[in-house]
Amino acid sequence: MNPSKLRIATRKSALALWQAEHVAAALRVAHPGLAVELVPMTTRGDEILDQPLATIGGKGLFLKELEVAMLEGRADLAVHSLKDVPVTLEPGFALPAILPRADAADAFISNHYPDLSALPIGARVGTSSLRRQALLRALRPDLVLLDLRGNVGTRLAKLDSDHYDAIVLACAGLERLGLASRIRARMAAPNWLPAPGQGAIAIEARDDQPIVLELLAALDDAETRLTISAERAMNQALGGSCTVPVGAWCVLGERGLHLSGMVGDVVSGRLLHATGTSASDHAVALGQQVAASLLEQGAGELLGH
Repeated sequence: MNPSKLRIATRKSALALWQAEHVAAALRVAHPGLAVELVPMTTRGDEILDQPLATIGGKGLFLKELEVAMLEGRADLAVHSLKDVPVTLEPGFALPAILPRADAADAFISNHYPDLSALPIGARVGTSSLRRQALLRALRPDLVLLDLRGNVGTRLAKLDSDHYDAIVLACAGLERLGLASRIRARMAAPNWLPAPGQGAIAIEARDDQPIVLELLAALDDAETRLTISAERAMNQALGGSCTVPVGAWCVLGERGLHLSGMVGDVVSGRLLHATGTSASDHAVALGQQVAASLLEQGAGELLGH
């Protein structure tokens, strides 16, 4: 291992490359003289675009090839959107750094309508997220929900080609790509919960590379790691993956952590909600507490347990 250079495995989409470049720039600032280069790769999640993610293995498909590159010594770290990272990592890997969270809200995007309530009855809305589908079904059971895959540019092009009346994407991704002007309305807590970890960038590395882990830890944001630990602990306690309709939003205030959790049903639009508070050093226990409350309400049935 050459500690004077780090190689970042990344997907080839515009957003993934932006995130990898963002991490590379931060590493160069934190460690002057460190050389950082990108190793762009294509993952199975990028290649299989004609099927819903939930049916082909979930968002973990976006990680596998990047992890193999690290195991084979072709890369030293990988950069991910944290909401795409499974709650349990593959053995041998760690998340030494989670960057400060950007806007965690979802974005309502339409060329003809200002927000969700303005959509006509039976309007076509595109999203590949089961969480977003469940929330849309709860708020607007009349809508026709259609699957939407591909990178941000592809999804916007499908909207512009009139395949949909509106689509829902993450605000953070649009803002990072300079596309914030496409956001017609923000869909945010407390009425609309994001995916656990949404808006945060995570750095993954092998757990047997102490020099690499130390270099990467310089980028870790303590508050973001704290709040997202609660969200991911809730998801894990629910037996959740990246492919279930689960929402979570945790904030750190003067009185500690406050976590809101949601489990939804894509077919019926039924939503279960729970909240909890704790001291800031009990993030994982807080997540487990909110998950237990959701399970008591019947979340297991909605999640297919």
